[in-house]
Amino acid sequence: MTVLRLAAKSLANRWLTALLTVLAIAVSVVLLLGVEKLRTGAKASFANTISGTDLIIGARSGGLQLLLYSVFRIGNATNNMTWRSYEAIKARGEVKWIVPLSLGDSHRGFRVLGTTANYFDHYQFRRGRHLEFAQGTRFSDLFDAVIGSDVADALGYKTGDKIIVAHGTGAIGINKHDDKPFRVSGVLAKTGTPVDRTVHVSLEAIEAIHIGWDGGSRQAGRTMSAEAVRRLDLKPKAITAALVGLKSKISIFTLQRYVNTYRSEPLTAILPAATLYELWGLIGTAEAALLVVSIMVVITALLGMATMILATLNERRREIAILRSVGAGPGTVIGLLVSEAGLLTFAGVVMGLLLTYVGLFALQPLIDDHYGLFLEIVPPTAMEIGVLGLILAGGVLAGLLPAWRAYRQSLADGMMVRA
Repeated sequence: MTVLRLAAKSLANRWLTALLTVLAIAVSVVLLLGVEKLRTGAKASFANTISGTDLIIGARSGGLQLLLYSVFRIGNATNNMTWRSYEAIKARGEVKWIVPLSLGDSHRGFRVLGTTANYFDHYQFRRGRHLEFAQGTRFSDLFDAVIGSDVADALGYKTGDKIIVAHGTGAIGINKHDDKPFRVSGVLAKTGTPVDRTVHVSLEAIEAIHIGWDGGSRQAGRTMSAEAVRRLDLKPKAITAALVGLKSKISIFTLQRYVNTYRSEPLTAILPAATLYELWGLIGTAEAALLVVSIMVVITALLGMATMILATLNERRREIAILRSVGAGPGTVIGLLVSEAGLLTFAGVVMGLLLTYVGLFALQPLIDDHYGLFLEIVPPTAMEIGVLGLILAGGVLAGLLPAWRAYRQSLADGMMVRA
């Protein structure tokens, strides 16, 4: 206890240097914990891009490909599934609800999704959160469109504005369905999912805008006006994929096996949660890189602390010599410098932990609103506590070098006055 009290008083005499060292360690701890919170938050948000959906069904393809185009709107389906197959699956006793998805068009670089009004009831994200409207409501007219928050922000749209859908998925639509414009009926609240970058219209609207088109181009003399198509039967012949919710989780694998062995056409059914984690494993390399950078910052801060203590040894030669002259043994001298390093590291870890949680409480709503990334505020995990313990141990070890250097200074050298 005497050594700790002596170390505390010694640091108090050099309070400015000690404070700067503590701040350096605290900043490194904030960076390390902040990256870890962002990593776990991003992983959780990624895994919760879609929740409450038991299966995603589409034409036969790889599971990752089906997930990418049906949930993330990346890429295109190799084929469509017929409406007859959709209805056969819908009629199965295990199915509680099913939502069809139709892709293939775009608006100024944003994907257009054809679906039904049930999409807004059953699509969930972030552990069961439902879609909410920032403006307006879901589509009710044939040519109504509901846009995501990123679409509204990027293009400055609000309810009542007119938009024109283009055939294909390019950023610049060449073949536009300009004879059948849509009206924005609603703007969805920010979700942090691909929903934010999607224009949602009805399945019937997708059929309506493609009447008179063949092979991606408009056929002269075969197009119909917007009013004329309203009188037609616009039931789709095929869709891109379907989201399925089941009455019981027990029947997931039963229905998946039924779909994967469906005889009328080749189909694939995937579990979205499992496939999401598989996809994260492929793209999660960046998180490891961030973690390595954070660890290097912590090591740099600890080395800086050791350098600071070493740099002050020459100024403290008399202090150490006097301690040795009044009977302080090598253990006392070593214990003094190691205790100083431990106190500095402990203070830096505590300050860094406090700053991390203050930052989380202050920035969580802002990050959620602007980026759709939800950072859950929970006590430090066992892993984080273990990492902080390693930092503290590293700080103590970093103090051994200056302690060994001080121990080797002789009493005569310490009492000598140097010019």
